Amino acid sequence: MIGRGLLGALALLLLAVGPAAACGQESDCVLGERFYRIYLPDGFDDGAPRGAIVFAHGYRGSAAGVMGNPSLTGLAERLGVALIAVKSASEDWNIPGVPSHSKVPDSDELAYFDAVLADATARFAIDPERIVMTGFSAGGMMVWNLICHRSESFAGFVPMAGTFWRPMPERCETPPANVIHLHGDSDRIVPLAGRKVADAHQGDVGQVLEMYGFYGGYGPPLVRQDGALTCQERRNPEGMILDFCLFPGGHGFKAAYIQQAWERLEAALAQQD
Repeated sequence: MIGRGLLGALALLLLAVGPAAACGQESDCVLGERFYRIYLPDGFDDGAPRGAIVFAHGYRGSAAGVMGNPSLTGLAERLGVALIAVKSASEDWNIPGVPSHSKVPDSDELAYFDAVLADATARFAIDPERIVMTGFSAGGMMVWNLICHRSESFAGFVPMAGTFWRPMPERCETPPANVIHLHGDSDRIVPLAGRKVADAHQGDVGQVLEMYGFYGGYGPPLVRQDGALTCQERRNPEGMILDFCLFPGGHGFKAAYIQQAWERLEAALAQQD
């Protein structure tokens, strides 16, 4: 996987510093000036390493807020996977195009995610081949940046109600990934076409999917109904999936949608092996 050598080096560095302090759902896993939190379901350390869901919060959100959401911890219990809550350097994720009042000049979000994965896989029984990245709103925007710059660090991506800020990239740096984009069909906070926010402008979801579909060589879409989700599903010659799923409603999400995406990714990955 791309970045695996870097993750290994970071893990060795973290271990060389000394024994890590205990951390979990209510305490920070400290990484220098940054941190994350983690929820482990019952019996997580029994047997072989398990998967994990990494969740990026929305604007002005927090890792503590994610850990305090019973629908998300309940999802981790049902799937038997870890839930990792990451935290932005400021009130928003420091990504290209973000409004100027939220920018943090010295904050490197990509390096932060490298460090989180290295630390979590070294510290806990997490299978690095079964880590799915998701996030809501501003967190969904962070997910799309990881899709373009860290695609092989995750088994799949589930951005929700967020995409790039303008200008969107013309292409990505890393190989095509498994992506399932979820969005409310009447979202007014992050509309599908985007909107102006302060001195920035949200991207257009359709344009981003068109760019990524061309970049990854994904074929024509097939429409499928999956409960409340109406999905346009595409595959490329390598079997990677690019799904665009709408649900009735505005700016929100349900843990059940993430579970449906997880199960869809698991089935796709089994075919790709």
